[in-house]
Amino acid sequence: MADPSSYRPRPGDIPDSPGVYRFRDEHRRVIYVGKAKSLRQRLANYFQDLANLHPRTRTMVTTAASVEWTVVSTEVEALQLEYSWIKEYDPRFNVKYRDDKSYPYLAVTMNEEFPRVQVMRGHKKKGVRYFGPYAHAWAIRDTVDLLLRVFPVRTCSAGVFKNAARTGRPCLLGYIGKCSAPCVGRISADDHRELAEEFSDFMAGRTGTYLRRLEQQMTQAAEEMEYERAARLRDDIEALKKAMEKNAVVLADATDADLVAVAEDELEAAVQIFHVRGGRVRGQRGWVTDKVEEVTTGALVEHALQQLYGEESGDAVPKEVLVPALPDPVEPVQQWLTDRRGSGVSLRIPQRGDKKALMETVQRNAQQALVLHKTRRASDLTTRSRALEEIAEALDLDSAPLRIECYDISHLQGEDVVASMVVFEDGLQRKGEYRRFQIRGFQGQDDVRSMHEVITRRFKRYLADKEKTGEWVDDDLKDEEGRPRKFAYPPQLVVVDGGQPQVAAARRALDELGIDDIAVCGLAKRLEEVWLPGDDDPVVLPRTSEGLYLLQRVRDEAHRFAITYQRTKRAKRFRAGPLDEVPGLGETRKRALIKHFGSLKKLRSATVDQICEVPGIGRKTAETIAVALAQAAPAAPAVNTATGEIMEDVEESVPGATAGAAGEPVSAGARNERRGQET
Repeated sequence: MADPSSYRPRPGDIPDSPGVYRFRDEHRRVIYVGKAKSLRQRLANYFQDLANLHPRTRTMVTTAASVEWTVVSTEVEALQLEYSWIKEYDPRFNVKYRDDKSYPYLAVTMNEEFPRVQVMRGHKKKGVRYFGPYAHAWAIRDTVDLLLRVFPVRTCSAGVFKNAARTGRPCLLGYIGKCSAPCVGRISADDHRELAEEFSDFMAGRTGTYLRRLEQQMTQAAEEMEYERAARLRDDIEALKKAMEKNAVVLADATDADLVAVAEDELEAAVQIFHVRGGRVRGQRGWVTDKVEEVTTGALVEHALQQLYGEESGDAVPKEVLVPALPDPVEPVQQWLTDRRGSGVSLRIPQRGDKKALMETVQRNAQQALVLHKTRRASDLTTRSRALEEIAEALDLDSAPLRIECYDISHLQGEDVVASMVVFEDGLQRKGEYRRFQIRGFQGQDDVRSMHEVITRRFKRYLADKEKTGEWVDDDLKDEEGRPRKFAYPPQLVVVDGGQPQVAAARRALDELGIDDIAVCGLAKRLEEVWLPGDDDPVVLPRTSEGLYLLQRVRDEAHRFAITYQRTKRAKRFRAGPLDEVPGLGETRKRALIKHFGSLKKLRSATVDQICEVPGIGRKTAETIAVALAQAAPAAPAVNTATGEIMEDVEESVPGATAGAAGEPVSAGARNERRGQET
C-alpha cells in the first residue's frame, strides 16, 4: 500500500487549467481517469489527510504509485479525452457500465449493393442503419414480418442470395410476395435500394406521409374499379398500422428523445434508457455498474451519456435527452452532445406532463433492473461462498459464518420502539426464522439500550434451550412436534445496524451472559464501514467486495423487517377501539359483532342476551364485552361546523373492525404522526 505523499507532485507543478489526469499503480497500469476544470484544485483534493477521504477514494490513492495529467483547451475536450482513455485503459476504479444483456438491433445494410434487413448485435458497423435496441429479438422479427408485405426488402443471407441467383429461383419469401427477389432480377438494384430507404424512413418514424400516400392510391384504385389492387393496398395499410401499434404513442408531439433513469444504492447502480422516436418508444436498454468510487447521481448520468453516445453521431443523438439529475457542470456535456449531433441538443430534467410521467416509468424499470440484478447475484452459489470467505477473513473468524443474524431498532420519534432479527444461512434468507421484538425494558428513544435488551433477550432464550437439552444433537433442536425451536440455533456472527455504540452494547450483552464464541460486528450505513468491538478504527471492505455486498443485504433486510413491524404496530395503535380491550376477542368475532348490530353505538346499547345472539359469542364473553363498552368513554358527538348542530344520528365508526372495507377516518394526530421521521 503506497503512501500518497511519496508521489504527490508539488502544487506549483500542476497547471491551473482544464485537463485529464491518470493515476497509475506500481506496475504502470492506469487505475483511475478523471477530468477537471482546474487540475491544480482537483488533484489537491486527493492528497489531503487520508482520514478525511472517502473510503473508496482512500483505497484508490493508496493503490496508486504515480499521477500524470494532460492539459486541454476546454472542458468539452476534457470530457472527450476522458471518455477515450476510459475506453482505452479500462481503469478499475472508474464507473464501468456493463450491459445486463446484449441488446438486438434492427439493421439495414445500406453498405451492400442489395441492402438486407436483419437482426444484429454487438458493435455497430459503418454504412449500416440501426433501429432499436429492442428488448427481444422476436419483437424485431414480428415487426419485420408485418412490414415486408409493404416493403419487400431482401432478408436472406449472402449464401442464400448467391444460391438463388445461380439457380434462377427465388426463396419462399419471393414466391409469397414478402421479398422483391432482386436475386433473380425481378427488381433492379436502384429500385431495391429505394425500397430499403422507404423501409428505413418508416422505421425512423416518418410514417404519416407514407400512410397518406397509400390511402390516396387505394382511393384512386377503387375509383378506377381496380378492386384487387385497392384491396391489396388496404391490407398494406392495415399491416403498417398494426406494426405501428406495437410501439405505443407516449409523447403526443412526435418527440425524438432519450430518457435516462438511474437507480442506485451504496454499492451499485442500474441505468435504464428509453429511446423515443416520433413520440413512440422504439427501443430500450440498460446497464449495471459497481460504484467503486464516490460518485453522485449527476456523475452517474454523465458516465451513462458517455457510454451511450461516445461512438454515435448525427441523428443517433436525439434533439432532447431527459435525465433525473444534471452533471456538474452541465455545459460541457451539453456542448459535447451538440458536437456529436451536429446541431443543438437539450439536456434537462423533465418537470411536468407526459415527459415526467414517462420518466417515472423509466425509473421504475431501473429499480426493477437493480433488484433483479441483486437477486441473480445473491442466488449464485460460488458468489455466496466467496462472500462468506471474505467476511471471515476481514473479521478474523476461524471459519466462514454459515449462519448470520442481524438486528435493527426502529421507532417513530421514540414511540412504538421495536426490533427485528433476520437470519441468513449460507448467504440466503431464512424468513421462517425471522423474529420481532417489542422494547419493554424502558420508555423513550435509546438505540443502544434497545440493542442491549434485544440481544440479551434473544440469547437468554438460547441459553435456556441449551440448558434444557444439555449437549445438543440434531433432534434436540426441534420441539415435540418436530418443528425447529425458535431460538435453538446459535449464529456464528451477529451483525447490528449501527456503529461503535451499538456494537459495544451487543458485545456487552453477550459477555454478561457468558457467551464468548459468537462474533459481533456492526455495519454503519453512511460510509458502509464494518465496526468490531473495542476497535477505534473500522474495517473498510473494498467496494466491489462480495462480503460487503452480503453484509449490506443482511443489514437492509433487517431494516426493512423492523420498519414493517413498526408501521404495523403504529397502525394498530391508531385503529385501537374499546373492543380491542376485550381479552380473547379476535378480528373475526369483532367483525361479526359490528355486522350484526351495524355500529358500535348500537352494540353499546345492546343487552347481554342480545350480544349472545351473535354467532360465536358466549355469555361470559358477552358480559365481558358489555363491561368493556360501559367503561369506555363514548366518542364525542359529531358537530356540523356550519350550523353548530350536534348530529346525534351519526353512528360511530369502529377503527380496526372496519379497516380495509370502506376506509377509516384518520385523526389529525395520526396524520401528524405519519409525517415524523422513521428510523
